[in-house]
Amino acid sequence: MTGRFNLLDLLVLLLYLGGTTALGMWIGRTQRSTSDYFVADRAIPWWAVMFSIVASETSALTFISIPGLAYTGNLGFLEVVAGYIVGRIVVAYTLLPRYFAGNLVTAYALLETRFGLGTRRFTSIVFMITRAMADAVRVFATAIPVALIIGPVMPKEYTMPAAIVVLGVLTVIYTYRGGMKAVVWTELLQASIYLMGGISAIVLIGQAVDGGWTTILAQAGAAGKLQGIDWYTGFDRPHTMFAGIIGGAFLAMASHGTDQIIVQRLLSSRSLKQAQVAIIGSGFAVFAQMALFLMVGLGLWVVYGGQTFATADQIFPTFIIERMPHGLIGLIVAAIIAATMSTHSGAINALAASSTYDIYLPFTGRSADDPRTLRVSKLFALAWGVALTAGALMFKEQGTPVVVIALSIASFTQGGLLGGFFLGIFWSRAIQRDAILGMSVGISCMAFIVFAKQIVAAYPSMEPTLHGVASIAWPWYVLIGLSITFVTGVLSSFTHPAPAAPRAIQGNRS
Repeated sequence: MTGRFNLLDLLVLLLYLGGTTALGMWIGRTQRSTSDYFVADRAIPWWAVMFSIVASETSALTFISIPGLAYTGNLGFLEVVAGYIVGRIVVAYTLLPRYFAGNLVTAYALLETRFGLGTRRFTSIVFMITRAMADAVRVFATAIPVALIIGPVMPKEYTMPAAIVVLGVLTVIYTYRGGMKAVVWTELLQASIYLMGGISAIVLIGQAVDGGWTTILAQAGAAGKLQGIDWYTGFDRPHTMFAGIIGGAFLAMASHGTDQIIVQRLLSSRSLKQAQVAIIGSGFAVFAQMALFLMVGLGLWVVYGGQTFATADQIFPTFIIERMPHGLIGLIVAAIIAATMSTHSGAINALAASSTYDIYLPFTGRSADDPRTLRVSKLFALAWGVALTAGALMFKEQGTPVVVIALSIASFTQGGLLGGFFLGIFWSRAIQRDAILGMSVGISCMAFIVFAKQIVAAYPSMEPTLHGVASIAWPWYVLIGLSITFVTGVLSSFTHPAPAAPRAIQGNRS
């Protein structure tokens, strides 16, 4: 190969890709039922579930965008991550006991017990759309450094599509065959690889600066880049203590309490207690991980002397290609790919589970134990793998950090979904039509708020009118969506008589 990516790097990368695919296929050789395929027969130990959760929310975004946040700013993102811990604790003691009250496979089956099948289908479809959009962004992000590597050997217009297709195909292969067992255990391998990559980057950056990390921290501190707490109380800054703890907590409640990709892992645990330990432990692990990659960004700021890049997402990939020794380049690129493949495989499996249990089985009336159901489940996994790859191919690079784009996509629907769960738990008067109306209004309002920034960018004359809306920072999206959904549902509930015997929101063993 030409460029700085040589034969040794290629061998390291191919070893990872081949090893991960082979491991996933080997683990999945004994699939016998849909329960085995989607929740691993509920036999995964807590520590494996914990690292699987961490891996599932770690993608190329962590490697690419998080260092860029520190490079262009400071450590303020940790305020949001601290809020994630608070949100996970709430989920552990409110939603998880309800999930484990029955043998549920999807998060949205819980809403059927409270409101009805229509609510289950509605929330499942919303999840599918959101997850497909967000995961397409994550796959696209992974292609950025891969495209830089293969750029010298093919026309530029083909580098991104080629990288996306290869990643998509390899992930689909082992996810299609192995199901949740393959997802969880390959994620442990992938997590170890990307953590090795992050630690290697820290060591190498320290060696690239005279005085090492002592110098880096001194210069970063003098420039105010070590600031981790901002007491600003407005709604237009994303990385403040106010937005981080409150907004981050509600974001975590939604992502870890109502998003099938996380809930499915928790339902694979051996018991409720183990699931609670796994989700809370994952919060602290993610905090440490985010701190690691923010430190990478601080180090790169010193290495490059604050040099301006076209986008913040190009900073770390550029360092990898220009400064890292051979072999380690291959390891870091493998780590970036590993991070996204773990998220991608989990998304495919979760989307297939929701398609099977929330849409297909209720529609056909078939049993989950029917041998045909397992075959259909695998076809859903294959179809979603193709769809996510196609979505990534359609995404366009832009100046906004990819991590912000992905989190914003999730936020404009997750608030509505969480609001539906809150209605079921805290407002006994609400019935199915109240929940669906509330979520529809909440999601619609959030779509307007999220896209207000794009409207202002395209039509500057609208800025005075939309300034208040367009300036809202993304950590607040879930809380706003939740509030709109809940209030709408409550008001709607007064348009009909109160139900004589409100159903509780809890698991159903049927």
